[in-house]
Amino acid sequence: SIIYETHVKGISMLHPDVPEAHRGTYLGLISPPILDHLKNLGVTTIELLPVQAKLSEFNLHKANLRNYWGYSPLGYFAPEPSYASHPDQAIQEFRQMVDGLHEAGLEVILDVVYNHTAEGSRLGPTISFRGLDNKVYYREVPEKARYLQDYTGTGNTLDVRKPVVRRLIADSLRYWAEDMGVDGFRFDLAVSLAREGGGVKMDSALLSLLKQDPVLQKTKLIAEPWDLGPDGYKLGAFPAPWREWNAKYRDTIRQYWRGHASASDLATRISGSSDLFHKRRPLSSINFITAHDGFTLEDTVSYAHKHNLANLEDNRDGHEPNYSSNWGEEGPTLDEGIARTRHSVKKALLSTLFLSQGVPMLLGGDELGRTQQGNNNAYCQDNEISWYNWADQQVEWTAFVRETIAFRKAHPSLSRHRFLKGGPAGSVDEQAIWWHPEGRPMRAHDWSHSASLTLGLILPGNRIQDVYPNGDLIEDDTLLLVFNSTGHDSTVVLPTWGTFWTGCAPFCEETKTQPSHKILIHSHSVGVFRSESHP
Repeated sequence: SIIYETHVKGISMLHPDVPEAHRGTYLGLISPPILDHLKNLGVTTIELLPVQAKLSEFNLHKANLRNYWGYSPLGYFAPEPSYASHPDQAIQEFRQMVDGLHEAGLEVILDVVYNHTAEGSRLGPTISFRGLDNKVYYREVPEKARYLQDYTGTGNTLDVRKPVVRRLIADSLRYWAEDMGVDGFRFDLAVSLAREGGGVKMDSALLSLLKQDPVLQKTKLIAEPWDLGPDGYKLGAFPAPWREWNAKYRDTIRQYWRGHASASDLATRISGSSDLFHKRRPLSSINFITAHDGFTLEDTVSYAHKHNLANLEDNRDGHEPNYSSNWGEEGPTLDEGIARTRHSVKKALLSTLFLSQGVPMLLGGDELGRTQQGNNNAYCQDNEISWYNWADQQVEWTAFVRETIAFRKAHPSLSRHRFLKGGPAGSVDEQAIWWHPEGRPMRAHDWSHSASLTLGLILPGNRIQDVYPNGDLIEDDTLLLVFNSTGHDSTVVLPTWGTFWTGCAPFCEETKTQPSHKILIHSHSVGVFRSESHP
């Protein structure tokens, strides 16, 4: 899978070729210009920010803002009516959207919010569950009637310990899967769904119910593996078949390309994060550099600090640290040197994502060069800050992203179902050879050398040790991936075997180099080479 995270409204709102009546709607998402873009890009799965009926918070109304992302659910069985051409057409047009995406060969995953509702704290509005039975639907503070436990940062937490709440969630999920046709779900603050008694249990009643349900066990389940409660960070702890957003991947890769993480750190993340998912498989890791919550890719290389004043919270909101860099000047620049460095780092970040073991997720709009002007928490920006600006699309950059995705899809070595195995150098069991720039396998002391920020990885294409569904053995070219996060060009000596190594587009020039010769890897860049021979 290659996931594309997007917003129903934002993706089409400013597209000049989408009919005006369909811009920002379910039908806009399946209009020919948008579908053609998604298909040409090569992604396989569309992950939609929340589409369940929502309500903006009162403080946003007072500030003349609105909840754009949608993490403020009001109705768990109703598609958001503002995304339809007319409110009473929401169900029909949502189904049309799903059918249209399926016909284009794209899966549909919904971002769902079953950890809290739009009713807020005890001071919030009484519009739904609070009026039905506050004590049943929400977790209350012991000995303090009407005060609610807040493990979500929104003022309330749904009480999944109660059978009626678990049934509500399961019935809602089945509705979206069976009646509306979606293929899976990404669970916001998923740890809150595993809270029983005084702790977090990965065999909780709700998680067990989802695993046993005959409908839901066939869907894809993705966890945001944390919440704001005690012991709330559970990355790597969810049971199979759950997949998880891997924030450690994001942070490590960003730090590496700033020169602040070691080659060892990089190796752990690009090989599937076995330190986190060793009880499962590398495809349990949803790898991402950027997501809706945080900087866009363009802003990650353009801003060292968040600029959230438009949210009217005095820039107090938004995640920190961002592990970003402006490379010499905050925000837009006319300096050609800074612009070149930013472009190189942006290519390196994106290349790393699609060369890593695990499931890659691309933030929608990153392939266009989209900026949020340094806002890393645009949850309330239902305007040009969040909407995709198709007029400013960076055409050459979009082509690079498309070619990078195509390269990943063409090489099964990059999406293995099992973790890479080591072995004695040169043995048939060696599925990964970590390569030193001097032209030899990495040694133990090399990993502890803090200055080792150029690293190679050889993936022998004859040692994948897996088969296609028809039983045929999966094989590939042998690939050499080289990562250079230093500020200077580096040389790497090629392995001795084979007749020649060929550079792979779009990462480098498609030239042939003989074994044992040196290759040049530019600063802040990734080089990829292939050989039809194997070690």
